[in-house]
Formats: sequence, structure tokens, C-alpha cells
Amino acid sequence: MPETTNFPYLPHTENERQEMLKAIGVRAFDELIKHIPASLRAKELNLPEGLNELELREHVAALAMKNKPTSVQSSFLGGGAYRRFVPAAVSALVSRSEFATAYTPYQPEVSQGSLQVIYEFQTAVCLLTGMDVANASMYDGPTACAEAALMAARLTGRNNIVLTETLNPEYRKVTQTYVQSCGLTIVSSAAEGGVVEPKKLNIDSNTAAVIVQHPNYLGCLEELEQLALRAHQDNALLIVVADPISLALLKPPGECGADIVVGDAQPCGNNLSFGGPSAGFMSTKKEFVRQLPGRLAGMTVDNRGQRAFTLTLQTREQHIRRAKATSNICTNQALNALTMLVYLTLLGPQGLRQLAEISVRRAHHLASLLCQIDGVRLMFEQPFFNEFVIETDSPSAEILDHLRSKEILGGLDLKDYDPACSNALLVAVTEMNRPAELERYAAALSELLRGNSTKSPVAVTKRRVNA
Repeated sequence: MPETTNFPYLPHTENERQEMLKAIGVRAFDELIKHIPASLRAKELNLPEGLNELELREHVAALAMKNKPTSVQSSFLGGGAYRRFVPAAVSALVSRSEFATAYTPYQPEVSQGSLQVIYEFQTAVCLLTGMDVANASMYDGPTACAEAALMAARLTGRNNIVLTETLNPEYRKVTQTYVQSCGLTIVSSAAEGGVVEPKKLNIDSNTAAVIVQHPNYLGCLEELEQLALRAHQDNALLIVVADPISLALLKPPGECGADIVVGDAQPCGNNLSFGGPSAGFMSTKKEFVRQLPGRLAGMTVDNRGQRAFTLTLQTREQHIRRAKATSNICTNQALNALTMLVYLTLLGPQGLRQLAEISVRRAHHLASLLCQIDGVRLMFEQPFFNEFVIETDSPSAEILDHLRSKEILGGLDLKDYDPACSNALLVAVTEMNRPAELERYAAALSELLRGNSTKSPVAVTKRRVNA
């Protein structure tokens, strides 16, 4: 008779689980996860007994209806993940079995389709970022940033990685974990007025790279060209974290002096999906290609002179001696990268530009509306793309609770980013925020703050993005 367990669908017996826990050094599973707050742990569903399948499905569906996704609310959430429109053609194409079930294209003779779309993805990333070469994607934006830091250390032979204060906290934490585990040092560089001051960059002769985000986490546009000049004065590299949608309007980082450009594919056809999955993109200069981690697809000709695609420059530990590997990244999130490619192809350069312009116009219009409310002001007097920070006379948590009662997700509370920003909200606007939603947001905030009087609009609408 098989041993009875509390989870009969799991392959391990109770004795086997106890052996594993003992080897780990804990007495029970709860002890293993005690560092995770109880409020964040999954809880068992309190289900009635004796339900048949139909009743169970109806009960669980009713529980699910208590959730309110962004699709049924006005969402102004951003900070690295954005609700954008995904054309039906994107899902239709990427769900084809040739793509959805494709395995790693190690055998080029039977993987020409997969290899070609990877190659086209790399090409699209290069066109967006203004760089010479791109890889076949990374796990996500934060890991791409971390891998870029390690790549810079290999290229320069230096140990310090400068993380600017305006870098997305998630990118910062992941990069710090990678870098410190490899014996490198994290150095922080402060920001003033929402941006990094090039002359005050905290770099020296041991700096491998400076990592800056543009537009940055606070929505402001950084002075990339000046930052690149300052970094290069000390022979350090400039790594730029970029929003792919913004690159339809902003000058490509490659033309501003960036050495490595990374970012996340999520805004380009990949749904929010509770935080993933996504893909990270990574591009660099041609002379650095030998240190570019992950997979690369190249175009060549076969023995009959026909165009062909194949994986090339495979410097991962699966292909060469581990000591010489540039990374242990084991996949390139091909399906999510393909989603980005299909999305960019459907929109084309003009469509992507129009999309970016809509986001910019609506973001600036909302900022203008909000700044006409007594007690609301822009925190930074800097040009911005589609995100901005407002500061109010009331706690951000109180404002977000009030807006949520109106089915408005009003933005991100910045107190976790900086405790001094307890009255600051990061607000993001995309093409999904109709003009009526902007008016409703302003009206709801005005109602809370009881600011019925109007004042002269802040000159937000005059601060346009330099294309």
C-alpha cells in the first residue's frame, strides 16, 4: 500500500519530504519559509465540503470575481509595467504551434523559422536602440541590466558598478544581487531634482560602468549625451535602461553615446499577466559582441548558396568551458521576444511614433489638470515622457484608497522608493487612458482634496519631448 500523504498528487512521500527538510537543516516546511510575512503567503481556500464539479467551478468563479483586474478599472500604474493595447493579431500569430511549442533551435536545418524570427527580433532591437548588435533576449529587463553590468566588468577589467538613484528599484536590486555575488562593488550616485547631474557622477578609475535609466523611474528624461561624455572621461561604459515605446520619439541611446542598452519587452504586446512572463532586450556596439551574453542568431548561406539562419557566438556555459562562459542564462524567452517583434511589425515606425505621441500628450494633459487642483503640484520641473510624479498635501495611501473606491488605480506610492516621498505618486498614462478617464481622475482627486478653486495651470503642456 502506498504511504498516505496530505498531498497525494505530489510524487514525494512524507518520509522523502522529511529527508529533504533534514538535509536542508529545518524541521518543517513552515520553518523553511518563516522569513516570508504571513500576509504574503498563499492561503488554502475555505471550500464547502461535498461539492460536485459544477458547484465547485461556480464557487471558485464567484471567488475570482472579487478580483478587479486593470482591464475593468482606470489604471495609471507604471514604474516598469504598463497596460497597453495588444492587437488581436499578436496573440493569433504567437499562439501558432510552430512558435508556441518550438524547442531551442540547436538544429538549424529544422529550425529556420524560429531562427529567422529571433534574427528579426535582434534587428528590431538594434533599430530601436541605435546599437550595432543585439542578442536573442534575456529573462526580463532587470536580469538584462544585471548581465550588462557583468559584461561591462569583463570588458573593462574593473570592479565598481555605479547605479544611479533614478534607476528602477527592481533593476537596482537584481543587479546588486548579481554583481555582489561575483565579487564586484555597487556604488550609488545621487540625483538632484529628479535627474542625475553628469558633473556629480560618483565615478573613478575603478568604475566599470554607469547604469542610468531614460526616461528614469521618476519619469524624467536624463541628459544621456552629457552622462556618456562624463563616463567616457574615466574610460567607464554607459549602460542605458530604456523604455521601448519611448524610443519611437526619443533620440536612440546609441546616438547619445551609450555602450550597452537594455530594457523590457513587456510594453510591446506582452500583457501584464500578474507580473510576467516577459523578455529582456540587450544591445551593444559591434566591438563588444564577444562579451554579449545569451544567444545570438546570425544570417549566412547554406551549402547551396541559399540564405540561412543559425545560432552563432554561443558563449554560454552549455557550449564552451564554464570558466570562459559569459553567462549562465539558459533561455532567451523566445515566445515573449517574438511577441515584441510581432507587435513592432504590426505598428511599424509611424504607428509606434503615433502611439508614443498619444501617451505623451495625454500624460502632459493629465499633469496639467492635476496641477490646477489646490494642494497638487509636480515634484520635478523636468521634461517627461508618459510618467510624472505629483506631490500633494495628503498622504499618498489615503489618496490611492479614495481613488480605488472610484475604480481608479491612481499610480504608485513612492514611499517605498524613498521614505521622504510619503506624499508623492508616480502616475503613468498610456493610450489606454481615454480623455474622459483623465477628467475623471482629476475630478476624483479634487473631490478628496476639496480643491474646487482653480489656479493658473503649471506650464506642463509646454515641456515637450525632444524627438
